[in-house]
Amino acid sequence: MQNNKRLGRQALLFPLCLVLYEFSTYIGNDMIQPGMLDVVKQYNAGIEWVPTSMTAYLAGGMFLQWLLGPLSDRIGRRPVMLTGVVWFIVTCLATLLAQNIEQFTFLRFLQGISLCFIGAVGYAAIQESFEEAVCIKITALMANVALIAPLLGPLVGAAWVHYAPWETMFILFALLAAFSFFGLHRAMPETATRLGEKLSLKDLGHDYKLVLKNVRFVAGSLAVGFVSLPLLAWIAQSPVIIISGEKLSTYEYGLLQVPIFGALILGNLVLARLTSGRSVRSLIIMGGWWIVPGLIVAAAATVVSSHAYLWMTAGLSLYAYGIGLANAGLVRLTLFASPMSKGTVSAAMGMLQMLIFTVGIEVSKHAYLHGGSGLFSLFNLLGGVLWLGLMVVFLKDKSVGNRTDA
Repeated sequence: MQNNKRLGRQALLFPLCLVLYEFSTYIGNDMIQPGMLDVVKQYNAGIEWVPTSMTAYLAGGMFLQWLLGPLSDRIGRRPVMLTGVVWFIVTCLATLLAQNIEQFTFLRFLQGISLCFIGAVGYAAIQESFEEAVCIKITALMANVALIAPLLGPLVGAAWVHYAPWETMFILFALLAAFSFFGLHRAMPETATRLGEKLSLKDLGHDYKLVLKNVRFVAGSLAVGFVSLPLLAWIAQSPVIIISGEKLSTYEYGLLQVPIFGALILGNLVLARLTSGRSVRSLIIMGGWWIVPGLIVAAAATVVSSHAYLWMTAGLSLYAYGIGLANAGLVRLTLFASPMSKGTVSAAMGMLQMLIFTVGIEVSKHAYLHGGSGLFSLFNLLGGVLWLGLMVVFLKDKSVGNRTDA
């Protein structure tokens, strides 16, 4: 196993190439969302298919995580990761052949499978390649690059559909992934710890049983899922809320994403700066002071007035800043809450989160359709409250995350 403890050029090339792939898969979701109104129009489908595109994408992200993590433990992280990149390229280009909304949505599901490789394989290798303080800093900085996707995606996507067919977006996604493939092929280290072991369903079930019996791991995984759900629900539903509901332009819709994802990036930058001098535990708690109050602001404003989209944006921005502070450390502590190999642990974590995202986005869609922005924001607040309760369980042991790396 290659273990890169320092931040030299060769050591950084791997996370940079991984984040380029992550960026291509994320922008594959965020950039098409403002174009989904054109997609459903072209296929003569209703606007309820707009968030369903993202639901299908995230469902794909849950589909193979159970297999890919343990598989990469045994045959190697590199071959599995590189296969995932090729899969994304092929399924993006296949979208050009879709003839109706059902085919398009199925291809979105197939594209979403590419997300499985990021957490279960790529990020497991990152966690194994760097020591804790360096790893959290790299993860936070990588998150900033990845988060450019939801920041720029709506703006670029809204402009793109004015000047080019929406189908051409998928050529862009494939090209970005192709660049990441060549970089990963050159720079990705092999960090798998169980190379050559036989993979059996019985052993696989035994491994997952051990992981899921760990209460603190399950609490952390669910917490990451519930605290991220309001952000993903906003990405999925905001074209309908802002463009169809409030009758704003696609350009104004794009501008409303800037404070939310700008705050998220700012939170990650602050996290990277504070990591060396503060414990992971204190950073998670610090993020909590922004997460729940921000969701309360959004919910209170939209319950009073269903058209208070500016207040909702302000509340979600506060919440997003808190996520930026808390999430990278929470992910790290959750992955190492279980002593099992990180491919299996990452896969279990990813499946729990993707299940929350897939079901949650559909529930948030119905919340908006039946109760407007108020019920939508109350649903988001529920995610924050569940995160808070799970954090009480996760951080019950006062020693968890208390080590400070100077």
